[in-house]
Amino acid sequence: MHYIALHFKRSGGTLDAQIAREILVAELGAIGFESFTESDDGGLSAYIQSDDWSEGMLERVQILSSDEVDFEVEREDIEQVNWNEEWEKNFEPIEVQGRVSVRAPFHKGDDLEYNIVIEPKMSFGTGHHETTHLMIEHLLEVDLKDKSVLDMGCGTGILAIFSEMRGASEVEAIDIDPWCYENSVENVARNNCQRIKVFEGDAGLLTDQKFDVIIANINRNILLEDMSKYVRCLNPGGLLLLSGFYREDVDKIDNSAIELGLELLSQKERNRWVGLKYVNLDKA
Repeated sequence: MHYIALHFKRSGGTLDAQIAREILVAELGAIGFESFTESDDGGLSAYIQSDDWSEGMLERVQILSSDEVDFEVEREDIEQVNWNEEWEKNFEPIEVQGRVSVRAPFHKGDDLEYNIVIEPKMSFGTGHHETTHLMIEHLLEVDLKDKSVLDMGCGTGILAIFSEMRGASEVEAIDIDPWCYENSVENVARNNCQRIKVFEGDAGLLTDQKFDVIIANINRNILLEDMSKYVRCLNPGGLLLLSGFYREDVDKIDNSAIELGLELLSQKERNRWVGLKYVNLDKA
């Protein structure tokens, strides 16, 4: 299988280097890049299958046109990458609020309240990305016992897995990407989850289902396009957790949510990324 590697080297800018790199990883992951490695000099290498690459796709990566940071980009054509070997060099376990551990199978287990094991095949969805961290924080504050949960854009399945750990009675996890679907199935089994069903597809799979809590950690444009479908599936008084966008996008998200009968309950932020919690005001 042939891949294309893009090597990003920071050449200037005022934005913190680590924050800039995390934003870059998130945006590249959202358009199809499968894995990332960091270099000793602070650079980043991103990998995508040649069949998924197209000239001009980097125009969709907002940070590359930001005035706050400059990147130099070099392209390399490569034949094969051992992702697991690369990740074992770079992947570190994380901790959320001293209660939640997210680690790889090759890491030593932690003695925390919740321990999630994720095969480290890609960075988006491992918990290292800001929005996944924000969603875990939100879920720690939500009573999920005996609740039905939908995880849209489930990625590696981490939020669906955590929802079951928090007591959800049934969880549906959906992702349009075949790799994410397969990886979620693997991670659900790896964490011995029994109440999660994983589906490959998009919001078109949502018909007459009803949920108490819906999680959508995707990106601004998809959230704005599909939010009405989420609300249609949300029980009266149910919660909608949204992330995958910057603080600059909050007004657009909030305006759409208000039009759909939602009320903002809380907002969390990490390095310009935002997570919002809404309640469905419909009393029917």
